[in-house]
Amino acid sequence: MDGMDEFRIGRRAVLAGGAALVVHFAAGLQAAEAAAGMPRPALTPDQLDSFIAIGRDGHVVAYYGKMDPGQGVDVAIGQIVADELDVPMAKVRVVQGDTAQTVNQGGASGSTGIELGGRTLRYAAAEARRVLVERAATKLGVPAAELVTRDGAVLVAAQPARSVPYAALLDGAPFETKLDWNKQIGNELFSRGVAEPKSPKDYKIVGQSVPRTDLRQNVFGKQVYVSDIRLPGMLHARMIRPPVAGAEPLRVDAASLRDIPGARVVQEKALLAVVAEKEWNAIRAADALDVTWSTPSAAFPEYGQLHEHIRQAPVLKRDEAVKQGDAPAVLAASKHVVSAEYEWPFQSHSSMAGGCAVVDARPDGARVWSGTQKPHFAQLGVARMLGLKPEQVHVVWTRGPGSYGRNDAGDAVMDAAVLSRATGRPVRVQYTRAQGTGWDPKGPASVHRCSAALDENGRIAAFSYTSKGFSRVDTDTNESDPRDTLAGQLMGMGQKPTQGFGVPTEPYDIPARLLAWETIAPLLANASPLRTSHLRDPVGPQMNFASESFIDELAVAAEADPVEFRLRHLRDARAIAALKAASEAFGWAPRPAASEKANGDLMRGRGVALALRGHSLVVAMTEVEIDRHSFAVRPVRWAVAHDCGLIINPATLRRTIEGNIIHATSRALFEEVRFDPQKVLAVDWVSYPILDMRQTPDRIDIVLIDHPELPATGAGEASTRPVAAAIANAIFDATGTRLRQAPFTPQRLKASLA
Repeated sequence: MDGMDEFRIGRRAVLAGGAALVVHFAAGLQAAEAAAGMPRPALTPDQLDSFIAIGRDGHVVAYYGKMDPGQGVDVAIGQIVADELDVPMAKVRVVQGDTAQTVNQGGASGSTGIELGGRTLRYAAAEARRVLVERAATKLGVPAAELVTRDGAVLVAAQPARSVPYAALLDGAPFETKLDWNKQIGNELFSRGVAEPKSPKDYKIVGQSVPRTDLRQNVFGKQVYVSDIRLPGMLHARMIRPPVAGAEPLRVDAASLRDIPGARVVQEKALLAVVAEKEWNAIRAADALDVTWSTPSAAFPEYGQLHEHIRQAPVLKRDEAVKQGDAPAVLAASKHVVSAEYEWPFQSHSSMAGGCAVVDARPDGARVWSGTQKPHFAQLGVARMLGLKPEQVHVVWTRGPGSYGRNDAGDAVMDAAVLSRATGRPVRVQYTRAQGTGWDPKGPASVHRCSAALDENGRIAAFSYTSKGFSRVDTDTNESDPRDTLAGQLMGMGQKPTQGFGVPTEPYDIPARLLAWETIAPLLANASPLRTSHLRDPVGPQMNFASESFIDELAVAAEADPVEFRLRHLRDARAIAALKAASEAFGWAPRPAASEKANGDLMRGRGVALALRGHSLVVAMTEVEIDRHSFAVRPVRWAVAHDCGLIINPATLRRTIEGNIIHATSRALFEEVRFDPQKVLAVDWVSYPILDMRQTPDRIDIVLIDHPELPATGAGEASTRPVAAAIANAIFDATGTRLRQAPFTPQRLKASLA
């Protein structure tokens, strides 16, 4: 297959170009395969056919312009569509993240998979049902008001024997029905037809624990990952990163590879790589290549001076996001002011493997296989890098090693695109462990300053809060612009930094509040291993760690129970209900923190934290055990109350919450990117440890608070937010000492107790 024919692939055709790829996507396409040769409307958000198709065999295909990295969102989308269309769940297939088959709904982003992405699919399915009923009315000669839908067919309500299946109404043809589209692309895209979705009281599949479809493949090793993709004539590549931050290659001795069959160097300015037809030879070549590097000045401060650097650095941007009353004046006049500062480190995504991507770039088009969270934005980025039109680039989302935010997947895509263009061959880029941990965009380090005034009744009269740190979007949240990738920066395209952080959002009723954020310049502007971007619940854990630890400190100052102190500052009914539900599940008995001391080798304490992320509320309570000899901290049990509006799939929601708790515990107790003045030192599981099986809790008790009358508001990240604060508060309860720097390592706890 030569030329552009290889890239003119119908959105409903089974894709060619590798057996692994066909296996991965065939299941989602069988239902509409028969319609592949028929003329179809353009793939645009104002067409019903861009979201829903019905095959001749009666299967329904939902085209979902986001993707699910492993939490079961695709199953929930299938439930929504099945319920609105009155078809069995087994007859729904969800195609996700393929740019040739789905419109840009933003990819995985901000826990919006159900809240925003699912909303359009719900309205599209409702509109499809309306169109099918109208067509059945004509076919059966019965008014639409006298028809009902059931099991993929339209029936005469008074004569159920008179029916017509959906498949017969379309015969594989498209709907050709226009939708009202809000003209936005990405997360905010919303399209709808004339029809209103069902009332929640009529849901039969939504609210049920439908099993995930990928677990069998995962357990039995049948899952196809992006690292499994192989194309004819494909080259394997390894990137050569500088030994110290900011160094550039001055001399590259290609002759150093002469003994490695087929190995050669690819260099475009400071971007450097080796390629070979066999992967082992690419690995050998990466090790053997002789490079003379420049000697830049030290890029970073000493690690122990990181937070002092943040305190002293000039402010690039300040945003006073919440100004209510005159908090500075109340604080200045108050007789009882409490102040504290909290510190958070750089953190890596530490995905289970380094980034990987396969790109086949031609002068007239490109195909991309990637585990990126943002396939449509990767399409834009590759098009810009290669000088193509976006529609000439086809990105196939293929499961990767996991990501929650902007990890290294987008960088791997751009590296592979550059190398494929340079070699004229398909190229597979695979990052090493050290590159994956050492060079991925990082969650930003920060310092958080809190002050509050307590009145004579032990209530908060004023609250002042400022986050100061590296921008969470110094590197953009997606790879749509090559300047936001290592490849673009190494090739001299410049940077495209943006300033942004955030402030706490917990719904406390405080008369005077000033909540602000400040950003500072990156430690190294170009191609930095410490460039910052989104990491799961971007800056949520560090903000909540500070604000909810501080709420506990205020409760101590007021000599109040931590739960009672929070309740006295809450007016929001949902927040109050969640706090009470968690307390009941945990068995919380009122008392001031650190008022009881445990004897023996283990110190025990309990902690609570409340979080509001978007419109989702979470209360997390934990009991920790602390070894008096090793000072190791282990949360042994959790009680979590979770309110995210309408619940689509309870079992999947529970597993998502459990995953959040485990991941956030790892970040709270272990994870920090250490560095010296020249390089990042955290490059493997020893230098960047994560939680292991021995440190997981014995129990996680979850209370799901369902609000079917409310929209689903997202659960992918909300329960990540309160974990660090709950653990810190439990450590204080156990020891009487307050840890204000994360992670809560044994060394820090020992030093604090000393």
